[in-house]
Amino acid sequence: MQLELLYHGNCFDGCASAALFGRWFQEREGARLAGVRYRPVQHQQGDAFPADAFGADVNACVDFRYSPRLDWWFDHHASAFPTPADREAFERDGTGQKFWDPKAPSCTGFIARTLADRFGWRAPELDELVRWADVIDAARFESAAVAVRLEAPALRIMTLLEATKDPSVPTRLIGAMQRMPLAEIAAQAWVAAPLEPILERHRGTVDVVRRNARVRDGVVEIDLGETGIEAANKFIAYDLFPEARYTVVVSKDPKRTKVSVGSNPWAREKRTHDISKLCERYGGGGHPVVGAVSLAPDRLADARRIAAEIASALRGEPNAP
Repeated sequence: MQLELLYHGNCFDGCASAALFGRWFQEREGARLAGVRYRPVQHQQGDAFPADAFGADVNACVDFRYSPRLDWWFDHHASAFPTPADREAFERDGTGQKFWDPKAPSCTGFIARTLADRFGWRAPELDELVRWADVIDAARFESAAVAVRLEAPALRIMTLLEATKDPSVPTRLIGAMQRMPLAEIAAQAWVAAPLEPILERHRGTVDVVRRNARVRDGVVEIDLGETGIEAANKFIAYDLFPEARYTVVVSKDPKRTKVSVGSNPWAREKRTHDISKLCERYGGGGHPVVGAVSLAPDRLADARRIAAEIASALRGEPNAP
C-alpha cells in the first residue's frame, strides 16, 4: 500500500499536520504500508490540486482544501470547500475519515484531538509540536516582538519552511518532527546553516517594511511587489505599528503574486471583519482572522487593486467594494 499525503506547503502547521497524520497512519498500517509520499500544495485560483494527484492506493490531505477524491482529510480553514457541491459531498460522506473544524486553532491540534477521540491514538512526545502549531497558526504569541525576534526553535523552523526553495527540506522536517524535539531539530546543521542567511534577510526586511508601510485608519498597507522580497514575517507590521488593527501586504515570487491579509491579535479594538470572507470575493480564502488571495505572477497590478479594495473595506469606507 502506498500513501500520498498532500499538505499545505511552506507552512509550519501544514508540515506538522503531515508529520502527525503520517506517523499515525504508519503505526496503524504497519507492514501493509510500503511507503509515504509527502507532497506540498499551495492555494491558488481554480483547482489547487496537481493534475496527477489522487493516484496512490490511499490519498490523504491535511491543512488544505477538500476534494471528494480524497480517502482521508483534515482541515480547519473556514474556506475549505471550493464549491457548494464540495461542501455537500463532505456532508454526505459516510467513511468516517474526513474531518473539519473551522474553529480549531491549528490543523495539527485538530488532528491530534481527533485521533485521540476517534481512534484512541496518542503520542505525548509530540505535545510540544501540537502546542506550537496552535500558537503559530492562531497567532497566540505573547507579543508581536516574540513573533518577530524568532528566538524560539519552533519559530526558526517556521521561518525556514516559509523561505526555503529546497524541495527536500520540508519532507526532511516532517520526518524530524515525527521523532525529535523542536530544539534538537533547529540545532541540526541542515537546518541551522541555511537558516542563518534567511534570518539576516529577515532583519533587513524589517527595515524595508518600515520604509514601505502606509498606515491609515488602523490599516497597514505594505507593497513588496518590486522590492525583491518574496515574503515577510506577517507580524513585523504589528511590532512596528502596535495600534494597527489590520495589515494588507502585496508580495510576488516566481510562482504567484499574493495579497496577504491579517488582523492584529494584540489590538485594543475588536476585529470587525471576517477576513476569509473578504478574500473569498477574489478567489482566495483563509480564516476569520487571516487570509490571502493568490494570483498568477504577472498579475501584480491586479493584486495591488485587490489589496487597495480590501484595505478600503477594512477601514469601513463608504464606497468600499
